[in-house]
Amino acid sequence: MAARPQPQRVGNERKARAAKLLQSLEIHYADAHCELTYTSPHELLVATILSAQTTDVNVNKATPALFKRFPTPRDYADSTPEEIEPFVKTLGFFRNKAKSVHESMKAICERFGGEVPRTMDELLTLRGVARKTANVVLGNAFDINEGVVVDTHVERLSKRLCLAPKDANVATVERYLMTLFPRESWCKLSHMLIWHGRRACKARGKCCADHEICKNFGDCCDLPRDNSGDARRRKTVKKNGKSRKRAEG
Repeated sequence: MAARPQPQRVGNERKARAAKLLQSLEIHYADAHCELTYTSPHELLVATILSAQTTDVNVNKATPALFKRFPTPRDYADSTPEEIEPFVKTLGFFRNKAKSVHESMKAICERFGGEVPRTMDELLTLRGVARKTANVVLGNAFDINEGVVVDTHVERLSKRLCLAPKDANVATVERYLMTLFPRESWCKLSHMLIWHGRRACKARGKCCADHEICKNFGDCCDLPRDNSGDARRRKTVKKNGKSRKRAEG
């Protein structure tokens, strides 16, 4: 049985701050959702396995033909990795991913009656499934909040927004998030953080401190902070080849 992450100790002040951040995220990203395209639990599992070290956009380009050719777990199980490979060859590590998809669907048919399991322990027995993938499937396919999905965006933002220490690993980041936020919010929380990371607080290349969330909660951000937004506007002016002198006052 996989051990459930133990909660971190945090004070009431930090929990109150996290509650305010959650409210702000809900205001800005009320429509946040999983951006992988799927119509069933097994399609979500397959898409999530394929998403390792690539983007949801790339996965969504590959899966329509894949899902049409293999509509059920049994169709994958009765095939071979070599038959799956042509449908996922545009994705990195496609041979390993094809093997993972084939073996996980075969296990689902042989051990779980053709249905995607609904527990963390059972999901972790499938090839290509680690805790992050299991959390994606449980939260989005079954509305089960067993943990928080921590991808690169969630890890980065958790540190920039002072939710976890800078040196925290993925497992520790998840423990902090599980402690700071109410369980019923865990799945939606990860989507909102991912959306903020993709749309505003990107890894590098821009200052996002003029966004309300970053301005109010990004005290630990490693990017240059310019709350007035003047730096961004000056960069835009320079990029457009304009040399107008900014009026004072």
